[in-house]
Amino acid sequence: MEITGLQWGITLALILGLLAYDFFFHVRKPHEPTIKEAAVWSAVYVSIALLFGLVILWMDGPQLTAEYYGGYITEKALSVDNLFVFLIIIASFKVPRADQQKVLLFGIVFALIARTVFIFIGAAAINTFSWVFYLFGLILIYTAGKLIKGEVSDSESDEADNFVVRLAKKLLPTTDYYDGDKLFTIENGKKVMTPMLLVMVAIGGTDILFALDSIPAIFGLTQEPYIVFTATAFSLMGLRQLYFLIDGLLDRLIYLSWGLSLILLFIGVKLMLHALHENTLPFINNGEPVPVVEVGIGLSLTVIISILVITVLVSLYSPKGRALRIIQKTQDLSEKYLALPKDAPAEERTRISTKIAELTQQFPKISEKHKEELIDSRAKFRKMVDTVHGQQSEFESTGEVKTPSPDLDQGDLDSAAPTATVQPTGKAADGSGPEGHSTGGSTSLR
Repeated sequence: MEITGLQWGITLALILGLLAYDFFFHVRKPHEPTIKEAAVWSAVYVSIALLFGLVILWMDGPQLTAEYYGGYITEKALSVDNLFVFLIIIASFKVPRADQQKVLLFGIVFALIARTVFIFIGAAAINTFSWVFYLFGLILIYTAGKLIKGEVSDSESDEADNFVVRLAKKLLPTTDYYDGDKLFTIENGKKVMTPMLLVMVAIGGTDILFALDSIPAIFGLTQEPYIVFTATAFSLMGLRQLYFLIDGLLDRLIYLSWGLSLILLFIGVKLMLHALHENTLPFINNGEPVPVVEVGIGLSLTVIISILVITVLVSLYSPKGRALRIIQKTQDLSEKYLALPKDAPAEERTRISTKIAELTQQFPKISEKHKEELIDSRAKFRKMVDTVHGQQSEFESTGEVKTPSPDLDQGDLDSAAPTATVQPTGKAADGSGPEGHSTGGSTSLR
């Protein structure tokens, strides 16, 4: 079925309207969204995307509907992975929390533009050269291999220090501080860039790389440009709210890269099979189509959803996932306790310290390997937890807390925080051994 110009026009108006609403009513005034705000609007955008699938069912039939939902789920999963990189870039540039919304909205708009360009280039290439399916398939298989290699070798790249950013810093004067959400400011009478512009350049550069992976992936599920565009656009809608909603939960999906690599590998193989079925290359089967089994959209949708569900469950409930959850909760509660004012209610201190004691009792069940992998600086982590036990014991004995909290700035807290990144050396960052016994009670981090 051919998509009419009217349908294209209404769809574009809807997407542009959603983007405009997001800017004028949410992003224009810098603020940090609450969890409730992020949750409500994330649900709204997901609901709009799902309801749009019913509109496609009404106007275009079940086949394109299945292709839309398959593409939407795939692109949404890839966009969650993109949030990891956005988080790294934003943290690297130390973007103020209230201004992060503007950076994220820019990233979403630029991603939509980049993907739209690639969609129409890809569609034109497919219509002209059927062998492009081979190229798309190889791109996805290569990308899947890169994801697996990154998990196995722990190779890391500085996403915030790409070539464009380095060139911009070299050629244009840049301040070391932010001036609200301004891209340029006046310093010593001259107009100079702020880091806000650099972070947008960094995100824009990575968006182009994301498009090179995501567009071939969705073309493996449908060749209809309208479905490719709408599934991609709606997968990006609400990404800003999703960032603030799952900011603290992203690193719990420790096997997300494995799941995405399997999805990309599956779609890559599917594309290769389709390329063989449509083969015109003279050096393959004398230029004739190869009789191979093709994977239908129903099976594709089932495989993609199954891989994502298994990935989430394994991430959360595997021994490593449970260990990360215990360590993260201990970290969060310890920071909360140490931030309590001296006149904090006794009930609040007791409640938090009791939870921490319950968590630390589970540390002996965590393997030494997982402790080494999931805690960047075990000495700082141990110092923070021990101080909590010490302060609580002091409070129970004297009714007040005199022992000061550790002298840790935010950078120290970040380095002490749990992480899903494996230490390359296989030992603690400070060379220390396993956690010692707590000084404040019978609980132990050993």
